[in-house]
This record gives sequence, structure tokens and C-alpha cells, in this order.
Amino acid sequence: MRKYLLSCVTVMAFVMPASAQQARPRDAFYYLNELNKAATVMVVETGIVPRPLGKQIAESIATVAKNADANPKLRSGDYLAVEPLYINVGGPDVTRLHSGRSRQEIGAVSRRLSQRDKLLATMVSLDKTRAALLTWAAKYPNALVPSYTHGVQAQPISFGHYLLAYSEVLERDSARLRAAFNTVNQSAMGSAALGTSSFPIDRKRLAQLMGFDGIIVNSLDANEIAPIDAGVEISSVAASMALSIGTFASDIEAQYYMSTPWILLAEGELTGTSSIMPQKRNPTALERLRLDSSRTVGDAMLFFVNAHNVTAGMNDYKGAEPERALTSAITMLDDVSTMIPGLLFNEKRALDEVNADYSVTTELADILQRDAGVPFRVGHHFASEMVEFGRGARLRPAEIKYADAKRIFTQAAKDFKLTDTSFPLTEARFRVALTAENMVASAKPMGGPQPSEVANMLRDQQAQLQKDKAWTADKTAALDAASKSLNDTFEAIRAGK
Repeated sequence: MRKYLLSCVTVMAFVMPASAQQARPRDAFYYLNELNKAATVMVVETGIVPRPLGKQIAESIATVAKNADANPKLRSGDYLAVEPLYINVGGPDVTRLHSGRSRQEIGAVSRRLSQRDKLLATMVSLDKTRAALLTWAAKYPNALVPSYTHGVQAQPISFGHYLLAYSEVLERDSARLRAAFNTVNQSAMGSAALGTSSFPIDRKRLAQLMGFDGIIVNSLDANEIAPIDAGVEISSVAASMALSIGTFASDIEAQYYMSTPWILLAEGELTGTSSIMPQKRNPTALERLRLDSSRTVGDAMLFFVNAHNVTAGMNDYKGAEPERALTSAITMLDDVSTMIPGLLFNEKRALDEVNADYSVTTELADILQRDAGVPFRVGHHFASEMVEFGRGARLRPAEIKYADAKRIFTQAAKDFKLTDTSFPLTEARFRVALTAENMVASAKPMGGPQPSEVANMLRDQQAQLQKDKAWTADKTAALDAASKSLNDTFEAIRAGK
């Protein structure tokens, strides 16, 4: 049983990114100590113990906490390991602190305290990553770059459009983190083992003292079922971030297969060298980032496996896997935030990569339909045949002769039995249609790569980032205020007031 509880309440040492950080590390002992302070306040206020005994209990808790600060070996998260220390200070009557409580409850609540702290820390790291992407997007909003599907160049877009795609998905992850925080920041206090107790426990007051936003009402759910869905929610958002960041890292890593990349890591801390090949500049920052994302996904998956097909109340799903997934995610986010300013973007080389292939031919087919009334499939067939011809002749799109384009179109029109088989575009219009600049500028729908939409998306995402930062600051301040109120009330009882 002792081993079981230690597993339930053991949490990593962690310090919140709060405006007023605690001197003590936020480890299992810290959370247990805070819970014991809240329990002391509640049992005194409800009359479960008389105020003079409450003073005695408070003094025991404070003394043991001071001793544990000086001796880390005393910092246990197991209540039954700490209770004898209280007895040594205040005598056996101080154990009435534990009235109507269970180690099951302590474990469930400690887990939530650890999770909510780690969620706020993840929000801070996520916001830094989003800010780094938005800064880069603002620097190169309209630079033209290739985009890919199936690993093949598909259509030209702007670099700003590309970066905003990743910052947008991370914006959704921010919303998921906030939702997970709201799920986690619900109190299981007062549920005892799982069926409450005959003591008049004030669950609302306990929730208030610990800064929870609400209560998980059903006491069986609070301790034995809710840890599953809360853990899934936390693990899922960690994995979601990892999958997106892993894709981003792979995009950039693919550049290293080229002899002349258009994105590179600046040489130095972000790169490594070979012991035998002097030309090598290995993308070690990308390799580290890929490992970060893989570890995050692995930690998340481990929780799913542990929580699968077990009866309620088992130890399998009460471990620290969700927090470990967030810890790995924080490392990943911090690494990508550090890496982004060290990326070198070659705008000229990116455009040359676009111009070397035929990704603009979608717009050529669209122009034929939109401006000349050519049926879409005919225009598409013509563009496809032109690509086959150009690649066969080792020509870039701009190098295809107008006469060859006319000839290919006439044959395509005949294939579909059109009566008018003449090429409807002038040479000047044909040349413009084969430029990436024209294709990107011609985009019309919301969210496209055209400069006006990139500017709109950049503005909106920057505004949302500020709102999200304010949310994190507000939640942190609320928890700080609750902690201060708890300690002030606890100290008043300790002082005999």
C-alpha cells in the first residue's frame, strides 16, 4: 500500500513561472504541505477540531516544513511518512488533521496540482514558440517559396503563409491547453477514499483555499475515474504539439538533402561537425528537436496504454505520465524557440527552387477557364501535356517557347473535340501565367498566400497571442492570490487568532 501511494503522489520537482515564485520546489512534499494547510483551515473553520488544537496542528506542519527545507530526505509525498513527523512535534492529537481524508484523495489532488502548474508552464513555452514564428513571418511575409504534397513540389506560396500555418496550429494547441487546464483545475478534495465520510467536510471551502475553479462533485469520479480523462486530455495536447513541431522539423531537415538549401541552421551551437568529413555541418538542433517530439509522443502513448482496460481505482493510470509528456513538450518548445532565430532563409534560392519546377501550372489552367472560357479539364490536360514536354526537354517553365505552347494546346483541344483549337492567351499573358508572383498574387479566398491575407492572418494571430499571454498571467495571478490567502489564513490559525 505504501508503494502504491508513493506512486500516486510522487511528482517531479518543479517551480512555477509565477510572478511570485515559491522558495520551495514544487515537489510531492510541497503539494502535500499545501493540502495539509488547507485541511487545517477547513477542520478549524467547520469545528471538526477546536481552534487551540488547530493552532497545535498548524505549528506542527510549519515545523516539519522548515525541517524538510533543511533536510531533503524528509520531503516525502506520502502522508503516512510525514504524519509521524507531525506527531513528534505536536503529539498524536494532531492527526485529527486527517479527519475525513484519505491518501487516495491526497494522491488525486496532488496530481492535479502538479498538472495545473505544468500546464501553465507549457503555455509560457508555447507562447514563446508562437512569438518566434510570428516574428519570422513578419520579417519575410511575401517571400515566395515552394510548398509540397506527397513530397513533391505542389504550388508556390509565401514564406509568411508557410510560417503562419504552423503558428496557427499552435494557436489551436493553446486553446487545447486552456481547456485542459479548466478540466484539471477542479477539486477532488473532500472525497476521501471515494465515498466521502461522516465528517462535515466543506468541499467548497477546500476548493477555494487551493485555488480550484470548481469541484468534481461525484466522489468516486473525483478520485478514481476523472484521472483517466484528465490524463488523456493533457497527454493528447502534448502529443498534438509534438506532431506539428515534428513535421516542422522534418520540413527543414529535408533541406539538408539539397546541395543548395534555402533554409539552413546558422553554424555554431545549432550544428555539429564530422570527425572525418570536413564538409559536414550536421543539423544537430533539428535532430534534437525530432527526438524531443518523439519523446513527447511516447510519454503520451504510455499513458493511453496504462489507462486502457483497467478497473476503476487501479494504480495504472495514476502516475506522472501526463506531466512527463508536458515536460518533454516544454523541452521541445524551448528548443524550437531557440532554433528559429538561428535559421537562415535564402529568399533568392527559394524563388529559384519554385521557378525550377512546374508548380504554377495550376494557375495556368485556371486562367484558361476563368479568362478564356476553356473547360477546366481541357486546360488541365493542356497544362499536364506542357509539363511532360518541358520536363522531357529539360526546360524550366519560363523557357518553353510560345509556339510550342500553342501547338500543345491545339492538340489538347482536339483530344476533347473542341471546335476552336486556337490557343486563347497572348504570349505576354502566357508568360505572366507561368510566374509564381502572379499565382500567389492571384489567390482570392480567405487564408490564401496573397499579401493581403498574410497580413490579416499575421495581425489576427499576433492579437490572439497577446490574449493568450494575458490568460496565462491571469491564471497564474489567481493561483498566487489563492496561495497567499491560504497561507495568511493558516498563519492566523498558527498564531492562535
